[in-house]
Amino acid sequence: MNNLAAYKLVAKTGEVIENADELVTVYASLVKRIAYHLMSRLPPSVQVDDLIQAGMIGLLEASGNYDASQGASFETYAGIRIRGSMLDEIRKGDWAPRSLHRKVREITKAVRELEGEHGRDARDQEVAERLGITLDEYYQTLQNANGYRIFSFEELPSGEEGMTKSLTDTIKGPLEGVENQHFREALAEAISTLPERERLVMSLYYNEELNLRETGDVLGVSESRVCQIHAQALIRLRSRMEDWVE
Repeated sequence: MNNLAAYKLVAKTGEVIENADELVTVYASLVKRIAYHLMSRLPPSVQVDDLIQAGMIGLLEASGNYDASQGASFETYAGIRIRGSMLDEIRKGDWAPRSLHRKVREITKAVRELEGEHGRDARDQEVAERLGITLDEYYQTLQNANGYRIFSFEELPSGEEGMTKSLTDTIKGPLEGVENQHFREALAEAISTLPERERLVMSLYYNEELNLRETGDVLGVSESRVCQIHAQALIRLRSRMEDWVE
């Protein structure tokens, strides 16, 4: 807690925080808010208590690593560390079977090959035929993959979730900042090339922060169909961001 004591953190209430107990008391609501926000977008098998526990660890780590000279407020910095600890906990609990990871890699490869051959978006039926499976089997794999969250947290380092792990390690220097900026630009360009419905799902889910059910209500489709569209979008992005992912 050396850094915490050195900077005598002041909460928004004006209270000076000088020890770990006070820190947890003052910022426990921030940990819970981040945990419940994540829960709205995770499978039901993830327990909120596990996220809160991981978040508390991230909060304490933030207090020891915070450097006020970098310009960010403690709450902003702690929020990144808290969220990163929660996502690390989810990564550790990856329950997706290896067979599903293998199927996703095969789908990604098929999408990349088909789009390279035809110079356009790969169609669902084409991907299924390339894999030698039925369209229903293809959609079921997409839905399973989306439910297991093997894209957001492991396979595709996109958006805030994927960037969080590196952000929680340390405040990056100029070179890393340039690389992150280039990645964001490349990702934005890749998203702009997605089919219209996939772009809309990505926007509603990540920018507007709607959950799958709410996104389905906007599109007029079922939640399971949104799962499929979301997974297809992430597979297409991973295919088009191959150089970055690999």
